[in-house]
Amino acid sequence: MTSPIGTAETHELVLPAMANHHGTLFAGEGLQLMAKAAFLAARSRAQCEVVMAGVSRIDFIAPIPVGHRLTLRAWVSRVGRSSMTVCVNGLADAPGVPSDEVFKGVFDMVAVGRHGRPVPISPTVQNQETRP
Repeated sequence: MTSPIGTAETHELVLPAMANHHGTLFAGEGLQLMAKAAFLAARSRAQCEVVMAGVSRIDFIAPIPVGHRLTLRAWVSRVGRSSMTVCVNGLADAPGVPSDEVFKGVFDMVAVGRHGRPVPISPTVQNQETRP
C-alpha cells in the first residue's frame, strides 16, 4: 500500500533498547522517529531530497511502554518556494489497549538539490494548506 503524495505512515514496535529507565520510550528515540516520518512525507511531496531546517513544536503527551506499537502519521501542511511545514502525530496501542495520541510535532523541511542548496518545489501546489 502506498501513501498519498505528501504523506507518510510508519509503524514501530517499542523495544527495550529504545526505552529509558522507566521502561517507556526515550524521548530522543521518539524525536528520531518523528523526524524520519517528517522526512518521508516531505521528500514524497517535493519529489527530491530534503533536509530538516527546524522543529517548531514537539509535544510528548503520554508515556509509551515497551511492547506498544507506534503508528506515526505525517503530512505536508504548507508548501512554500523551497520549504514545507510537516505535521506528525504518533498513536500508540497494544493488544486489548485502544489507540491513544502520545506525541505530535511540527517540522520545517527544505527541498535541496544535489549540492545541498535549496531548490524550488513544483509551483502547481505551492501555498496550499493540506490535512489528511
